[in-house]
Amino acid sequence: MQLDIVTIFPEMFPPVLSASILKRAQDAERLHVRVHDLRDYTHDKRRTVDDRPYGGGPGMVMKPEPMFEAVEAIRARYCGGHGAKRSACETVLMSPQGERCSTPVAQQLAGAEHLIILCGHYEGIDERVKALVTRSVSIGDYVLTGGELPALVLIDAVARYVPGVIGHEDATAEESFANGLLEYPHYTRPPVFRGMEVPEVLRSGNHEEVAEWRKHQAVARTAATRPDLMKPSPATASSNGHSQKAPQHK
Repeated sequence: MQLDIVTIFPEMFPPVLSASILKRAQDAERLHVRVHDLRDYTHDKRRTVDDRPYGGGPGMVMKPEPMFEAVEAIRARYCGGHGAKRSACETVLMSPQGERCSTPVAQQLAGAEHLIILCGHYEGIDERVKALVTRSVSIGDYVLTGGELPALVLIDAVARYVPGVIGHEDATAEESFANGLLEYPHYTRPPVFRGMEVPEVLRSGNHEEVAEWRKHQAVARTAATRPDLMKPSPATASSNGHSQKAPQHK
């Protein structure tokens, strides 16, 4: 997978991208990452990327021209031109107004051949930039000072579903949210630590009992801390057990 990141703070990315699994993924050529300084696509001496908002108000708004030039240059050079297929080249805007980042979102984006990730800053981005965007993604219902940290979160979440990035193919199959539940508890040696014992069933060697215990623990943990995950979806089932279709929005 190819990742192109557009930002005014390119120095924020190397420390994270050059460590741990993301580094190994790049070394193995599962991920190819380029970070682009948005200021390289400006044309004035001050390398201006923002201006005062129309209509007044606090803060500054990121200008459309540099974003358009950056994305168009990346698409022309690496994505087969401006008419590249959507499935092959996704342009993602990190925004608190976007759809919530989730396991399905990460899995979908991992299926793209190429991601261009736009990092906003200041008060926001000129609305016209959204003409470039195929998807807006938020990492939560809060606002950060810029899109760089959310971009790194998204990259890490997506990379785990790129084939070959995570060593064991089952590593992502039983984790939290993979099946709609939180993950079961994990234990390792020693069997007793400060009076706290590893559950006997995990030391029994009985794989069927272990699987049943893990399933029960996942349900109990989800019910205790994230009961919202256990609510039946009206799109899939009604209270009387008959399936329902989700409403269509046009």
